[in-house]
Amino acid sequence: MSLAAGRDDEGFLNGRQLRLMAPAAPGGGWDQTAREMQAALRDEAGRTEVYNVAGAGGTIGLSQFVRFERDPTQLMVMGLVMVGAIESNDSPVALDRTTPLARLLTDYEVIVVPADSPVRSMDDLVTLMKDDVGKVSWAGGSAGGIEQILAGLVTDAIGANPADVNYVAHSGGGEALSTLLSGRATVGVSGVSELVGQIRAGTIRPIAVSSPQRLPTLPDVPTLKEQKVDVELANWRGVVAPSGIGAEEERELEDLLMRMTRTEAWQETLQRRGWLDASLAGPQFDRYLIDERRTVTDVLKKMGLA
Repeated sequence: MSLAAGRDDEGFLNGRQLRLMAPAAPGGGWDQTAREMQAALRDEAGRTEVYNVAGAGGTIGLSQFVRFERDPTQLMVMGLVMVGAIESNDSPVALDRTTPLARLLTDYEVIVVPADSPVRSMDDLVTLMKDDVGKVSWAGGSAGGIEQILAGLVTDAIGANPADVNYVAHSGGGEALSTLLSGRATVGVSGVSELVGQIRAGTIRPIAVSSPQRLPTLPDVPTLKEQKVDVELANWRGVVAPSGIGAEEERELEDLLMRMTRTEAWQETLQRRGWLDASLAGPQFDRYLIDERRTVTDVLKKMGLA
């Protein structure tokens, strides 16, 4: 029985709706994911309420979310950015105080400049960085998140010191874009899905993507590796529930999310947003989270951020 069919009788929702936290400002990748989930879950679980709690790479939202202990109607979008922010912000609350449910998707990063920027390619950007890394300012998401990690990896790959990166952190992709367009940053970096609209509108120019091959969403944009910068980095997003929920509730929620990933609405979302399916649930996702924390911590230590 689907949760939608059972929410007024034997299903654990029992007439209550799911609430889904996007732990970032509106407009960013977590917000987009939450709102696309809201649409794709409609036939499976009825109306889902989405709300935002912004700040500190999702750790402010996480600190509020853990108060919902044992409540299976509360869900939170999270991902690689939060894993990094917990380490770099020395967050007192970690993901071990949640119940991991599923990984949903991956979203590669795109490096962009304003449309009128003299920087036309990664060659141009690398030249500026080799001249003076600190004079090249990067606008991106929260400190310790995937955007700052990418900036550090690019810097390391060209033989410069990642600790010298001039990174301007923001709570959401919309704020980072405003900084870039205002001229207060040399280059911007964010998820493809967050910037594809502005790229198509011509307000910003993409110069590289962090994927192993060119992306169908941006087929004319070369990868970093194509431009002799040996870096590849994928973002991912998933969902957690509060700690203390029952084993059957956890299984029902995992099943719900996996059914959602097979709906036509979700498949259309992946294509439209340029996201790649990365559905993974249960013990496999638990193990994946452990491995990701180890990998991200190692990278952040090398950058002096953890």
